[in-house]
Amino acid sequence: MHHIRRVGIVSKQHCAASAQACGELIAWFAERGIAATDGPLHKNTDLLLVLGGDGTLLHVAEQASRMEIPVLGINLGQLGFLTEVAAEEIHPALEAVLAGQVRIQRRMMLQASFLAGKGNAPPQRFALNEVALAKGDTDQVVRFRSWADGDYLATHKADGLIVATPTGSTAYNLSAGGPIVQPAMAAILLTPICPFMLESRPLLLSPETRLTVQLAGPAGAVKVIIDGRLAWSMGQEDCLVVEAAARPLLLLGSPSKDYFAILRNKLNWGGRDSSLPLPPAALPGRKTSYP
Repeated sequence: MHHIRRVGIVSKQHCAASAQACGELIAWFAERGIAATDGPLHKNTDLLLVLGGDGTLLHVAEQASRMEIPVLGINLGQLGFLTEVAAEEIHPALEAVLAGQVRIQRRMMLQASFLAGKGNAPPQRFALNEVALAKGDTDQVVRFRSWADGDYLATHKADGLIVATPTGSTAYNLSAGGPIVQPAMAAILLTPICPFMLESRPLLLSPETRLTVQLAGPAGAVKVIIDGRLAWSMGQEDCLVVEAAARPLLLLGSPSKDYFAILRNKLNWGGRDSSLPLPPAALPGRKTSYP
């Protein structure tokens, strides 16, 4: 990262801990000659701090990606999968960021376009985790047709569909039985929610794919949910187009944890064993011998 002169801070609303941390950080940056504010974001902001949980970070992801502002998440919530830095690690993590010791991760985002069969189409929306289609009040499974770059994929009979990023692979996608995908990858995941047929499996698509989804029959009002927020109600004449967004989210991770350590700690993936070193035979620089 270049030299940091201006820092923006976004806090979880109605949270006393976030408000207190925000005030303390503004003073901490001022002591180092750096202007920090908790107001609206500006284009010349060099770093954005998010104080709260994953929901707070998801809420600002679109604006931060559009303005190409690197984001560091401070976990003052519960899970804290995206907001990797714990409260007790704030100052060491910030010192590492200011020293240029933290690598920027380019997290792929999705762009969703709603093509209304009647009337004007609402604006596009962007997702860091997923675009989910969920059945409304109906008790029956819904039939979704899908196309990849104009080629017909399948008709899915399910309670819904999830279109996720690698970052979102550990969110709703994982709960629906989708795979965990390392977030440095670029890919689009298509995962049915409670499919009627076992043959309807999750699918990993190229990041260049333009995915189109339409209802295959009457199903009431199907909800289109972007990163946990209702975006549209979808009818049989409407289409949803999802593709990779032009700009990724620039995310700064914890300098003290790697991705797999977070998986083990937050999701109990592979057990909670502490990190193990490489065996001597696999150390870099060791020559391979052949019989």
